[in-house]
Amino acid sequence: MDKKTTIVQLAKQAGFDYCGISKAQYLENEAPRLEKWLRRGHHGTMEWMQNHFDKRLDPRLLVPGAKTIISLLVNYYPEKDLFENKKYKISRYAYAIDYHIVIKKMMDEFVQLLEHAFGHIEGRCFVDSAPVMDKVWAAKSGLGWIGKNANLITKQHGSYYFVAEYITDLEADADHAIPDYCGTCTRCIDACPTDAISEPYVVDGSKCISYLTIELKDEIDARYAGKMKNWIFGCDICQEVCPWNSFAKAHQNADFKPFEVYLGMTEKDWEEINEDFFELYLKKSALKRTKLKGLKRNILLSLNSPSN
Repeated sequence: MDKKTTIVQLAKQAGFDYCGISKAQYLENEAPRLEKWLRRGHHGTMEWMQNHFDKRLDPRLLVPGAKTIISLLVNYYPEKDLFENKKYKISRYAYAIDYHIVIKKMMDEFVQLLEHAFGHIEGRCFVDSAPVMDKVWAAKSGLGWIGKNANLITKQHGSYYFVAEYITDLEADADHAIPDYCGTCTRCIDACPTDAISEPYVVDGSKCISYLTIELKDEIDARYAGKMKNWIFGCDICQEVCPWNSFAKAHQNADFKPFEVYLGMTEKDWEEINEDFFELYLKKSALKRTKLKGLKRNILLSLNSPSN
């Protein structure tokens, strides 16, 4: 087997669904786009998005000596929508244990397999935790294309994937990007209740329901009352309407088994949620990002909003 084939097989052995390879280099085309996005204030209060601008565009500044970026995808699409016909909704990616915990373990195994196959290599693993443009690298490696909702979309099974990277000095032949298959479709743009997709392929993060319910630490602007569609953590609307997600298949990862507590929670349970419950059942979930204070803010906004 050639080196690339071996890397892909080892990634699947470690539990990843897809693996693609790209050359570590400066993202020349992304520089003006990122600068314009930041200048428009689309990052909202996420000031960290302005930091390490050069490193965000050149992975060799993050990992000296890097030659290759191995992009990895993990399917998280659940067997069923736990919040269908429920008043309060949370994004599918938060149904189970925090993905950072699961994927970090998978990455450690993957690196061990690589070193067993190729000897000592240098590199760093990234799981949505550093200035790495993960979707861009995944697209460059041919795993999918970045859609009009700014999500990475795969032709095989849509967009319900976590993205991770291993930036390394291991040399391997790069894959090639694939075409954009969004075509003339505008379903994600039309469906976004807060008009966060300001233009095709550009998301104004400061208007996105995921940002408002997770990243924003202040009170949510009253103009969004009635537009949140009862999402209290994250939002899947632009993915739910995407035709490519009609091909989504349920994951087979036991670590992403949904928390059983969600199955029996009533509206009243959510409205009366307290610190003890949060610590007992949700401290290992992604919901810790917004903390109990933020979650209660989101629930209260939904409870007191006009019909949405």
